[in-house]
Amino acid sequence: MNKKLTVEMLSFLLITMMLGMTACVKNTCKQKHTYTYFEPVYKTKTEVKANIKSNPARQLENTGKIYILGNFIFLNEIDKGIHVIDNTNPSAPKNIAFIDIPGNVDMAVKGNMLYADMYTDLVAIDITDPNNVKEKKVVDGIFPERYWGGGFVANRNAMVVDWVKKEMTVTENCEEGDAVFNGRADIFYSAAPSNSAGAAKSPVGVGGSMARFTIVNDYLYAVNSHDLLSISLVNAADPVVKEDIAAGFDIQTIYPFEDYLFLGSMGGMYIFDISNPAKPVAKSNFVHATACDPVISDGEYAYVTLRKGTNCGPAADELLVIDVRDLLSPSLVKTYSMTSPHGLSKDGDLLFICDGKDGLKTYDASDVRNLRLIKTIDGMETYDVIAMNKVALVVAKDGLYQYSYADLANIRLLSKITINK
Repeated sequence: MNKKLTVEMLSFLLITMMLGMTACVKNTCKQKHTYTYFEPVYKTKTEVKANIKSNPARQLENTGKIYILGNFIFLNEIDKGIHVIDNTNPSAPKNIAFIDIPGNVDMAVKGNMLYADMYTDLVAIDITDPNNVKEKKVVDGIFPERYWGGGFVANRNAMVVDWVKKEMTVTENCEEGDAVFNGRADIFYSAAPSNSAGAAKSPVGVGGSMARFTIVNDYLYAVNSHDLLSISLVNAADPVVKEDIAAGFDIQTIYPFEDYLFLGSMGGMYIFDISNPAKPVAKSNFVHATACDPVISDGEYAYVTLRKGTNCGPAADELLVIDVRDLLSPSLVKTYSMTSPHGLSKDGDLLFICDGKDGLKTYDASDVRNLRLIKTIDGMETYDVIAMNKVALVVAKDGLYQYSYADLANIRLLSKITINK
């Protein structure tokens, strides 16, 4: 969630500083300081809903999670909306449109319908024509963790649609230090692929390792910090929440495999049985040290990356390989040291890991007890990867990369869409 310094908070701080200055009457040394803050821009909820459509393409600036359906990439612009990218030719993708969705972080697609969060709400959008998308339904208030004013003012009839950077210069005592109030906080990255937009042969997309949304058959599953939601998509244009289940603590990601969901949290991995899709049932869990924790599975093993950091806890940076053949009793197979691992993906015996500033690492995982590094692509700070059909889609700090791994001896760059931070 993004946290901004409001005008009211700034006023309070400035008044406090001014009172402090008047108390120090003996100090005659003064100096000017400039403070940076962000002022919210509001629109009514009616205005926001009216603008959920295909608008002209815009530059990529602060991107997050992605979803691929056939020849189209849907790329999140954090808290702003979704870029629509024509990927008919992976060597030359084209940014063609932008869907304004304030408060958007996550998305998933089934057939011709895209589902995205809009602060606390879920919105269903018809993407039959990606150049002319249409909002079909908004389900209010199902993501309460986004209530930080939830992007809303007190009456919840208005939404924050942007933040305008402003500066204020004040005179202070010489011993007072500078203060810069910078608004952006937690940033989420992810990736996910699938098969085709419009008349899709396989209508459901595949979530990436950082995703909080995933679709299995006729259900959308979404996680927040503590809960797992099951949402019926039997009528695609009319999503209906069926269950809101207490799932665990500090949940960060969700990954499906057959009739199971693997939830990554800061304290462990949770496994849920969705053989009854409306009512997920907790199956088991695997506890690990406190850390940020995306997870994927191939049905036999789960692969979990742990990383330490400001919001991730003190655990070591490592990859855990967990035996999940007995889902009631997952057990650790081996731990591998990493630098700063984030997202990961698996295609057959190939395991791809985004290891932060160490770039993208490709492993031969045919023997999970002896992973063999095939190649490291450095020079980029990586966050998430989806590998399928011999193409690896990599989300990095400076761009969206596509690599061909058809020839493992010659993994080559197909294209890069630059992110203009």
